[in-house]
Amino acid sequence: MKLASFEIANAPTYGIVTESGVVDLGKRIGDRFPDLKALLGANVRDVVAPFAATSPDAPLDAVQWRPVIPNPGKIFCIGHNYEEHRLETQREKTAYPSVFVRFPESLTGHARPLLCPRESTSFDYEGEIALVIGKPGRRIAESDAWNHVAGYACFNEGSVRDWQKHTGQFTPGKNFVETGAFGPWMVTADELPPGTVMSLTTRLRCSTSRRRFRNACCMARRSCGVRAVLDSRTSSALPSATRSAVTSLKATPTASGAAE
Repeated sequence: MKLASFEIANAPTYGIVTESGVVDLGKRIGDRFPDLKALLGANVRDVVAPFAATSPDAPLDAVQWRPVIPNPGKIFCIGHNYEEHRLETQREKTAYPSVFVRFPESLTGHARPLLCPRESTSFDYEGEIALVIGKPGRRIAESDAWNHVAGYACFNEGSVRDWQKHTGQFTPGKNFVETGAFGPWMVTADELPPGTVMSLTTRLRCSTSRRRFRNACCMARRSCGVRAVLDSRTSSALPSATRSAVTSLKATPTASGAAE
């Protein structure tokens, strides 16, 4: 199932994404679940199933996409978490991956322009997969971890490279306003069960970067005109093409986009 946060006639809401449009769950169950984050903390399938066959409230081209989760509690980013990327970046081997955070203000929705900050000329791009956590927890056993994953989404993690590289801490270069595109939608975890081997393909004009991974986040750099394709052996539920809000970027990694 595809779930998303969006606006209809400038009114924020959330709902089910189908081939012919969106079903507005906000107007149907918003009194119990005011946003998608609240819904993901419940038994999503049981709550949403009665509306799965409902006629769409709006076609896809009539909605404005918001970040999949506009109000996340925490956004943890895991870097250099597979060997191919470590070799690509020429980093020394380490027992632990790098961890940094993003803040909600750094996110925007699908098909919206990323804002290139005027403080930098090194605005770059990264095609990634986001794991969306639904069920909360603390000190979760490894054997129980996948019970807390609600689903997956495409993510274009725009990065301000010069600020990212000022020190060993990546956070300053990852948190300029509206530099990361999250969406357009998430696919619920039952569509891609644990153990599924997935491939993330990132296309820029004539070049292609492809990563294969198992139950892990994966990065592939990208810029304007890019399509991110996530395939799997068991599901094709994620978007076959998404611009992930890079419409304002020019062809080179360091070019300016929309002025912020």
